[in-house]
Amino acid sequence: LNCSFLKFLSVGNNRIKDTFPFWLKALPNLQVLILRSNDFYGPISPPHRGPLGFPELRIFEISDNKFNGSLPPNYFLNWKASSLTINEDGGLYMVGTAVSYNTTAYGYLESIDLQYKGLSMEQVNVLTSYATIDFSGNKLEGQIPESIGLLKALIALNLSNNVFTGHIPLSFANLSKLESLDLSSNQLSGTIPNGLGSLSFLAYVNVSHNQLKGEIPQGTQITGQSKSSFEGNAGLCGLPLEESCFGASAPPIQQHKQEEDEEEEKEEVLNWKAVAISYAPGVLFGLAITQLIASYKPLWLAKIIGLN
Repeated sequence: LNCSFLKFLSVGNNRIKDTFPFWLKALPNLQVLILRSNDFYGPISPPHRGPLGFPELRIFEISDNKFNGSLPPNYFLNWKASSLTINEDGGLYMVGTAVSYNTTAYGYLESIDLQYKGLSMEQVNVLTSYATIDFSGNKLEGQIPESIGLLKALIALNLSNNVFTGHIPLSFANLSKLESLDLSSNQLSGTIPNGLGSLSFLAYVNVSHNQLKGEIPQGTQITGQSKSSFEGNAGLCGLPLEESCFGASAPPIQQHKQEEDEEEEKEEVLNWKAVAISYAPGVLFGLAITQLIASYKPLWLAKIIGLN
């Protein structure tokens, strides 16, 4: 059977029990591969630990299986998603190639189910030129490959419910078209890269239930998220969480105000001390004069006040 022109393969929601079908990379035009919700197992990294080797792949959906193992740093090299970009009117096109929407290179799929922006939804008439990746619900481990930052057309990435460790790649900041990012329920550590706060299209992000720490990047797309997207990380602080990044002490503005109040209190204490210092000699002088008058009793004063 000659399937060299096959572009779309979906065998999701079955009971297929097998290892990852690396032999499918022999299909030069395969753009969409969906293996979701089966009993696939074993590594998804080629035996030679190199790139995956699907040059045209754009939608890669293998969630809810039993895949395991780690991904090499160059896993996402040479993907078609890295040679796609967005033109000024929002349309996707191939770098260095003049292609329009009405050519066969940009055909539509009738429908496809995607885990997108935290929801499972059916996408109708999907433009296969953008890229989505869903590895959620497996047992993948190790670090997330930095090469994922090369996928310029990636709009949705779901790596949740795995055993990924290490830091969130700084290269995520290069995913300028990313709209949905789910890294929840892994064992990621370190801080959230500040670059995520600058992704202007990022509408959904979830990094809950990891081991992240530090201040959450303060960007409009981040602070507008639900606090549940950051919960389960004991070391995280800042909006939208209620935990302050200044610990038990107040934030700098409040600290500055407290310092000013303390200075004012010190000035008041000093003023009262000055008054007391000035007042004490006057009281003592008055008492001395009174004692002197009482001792001598001048005749004219005695007549005035009736002293004997």
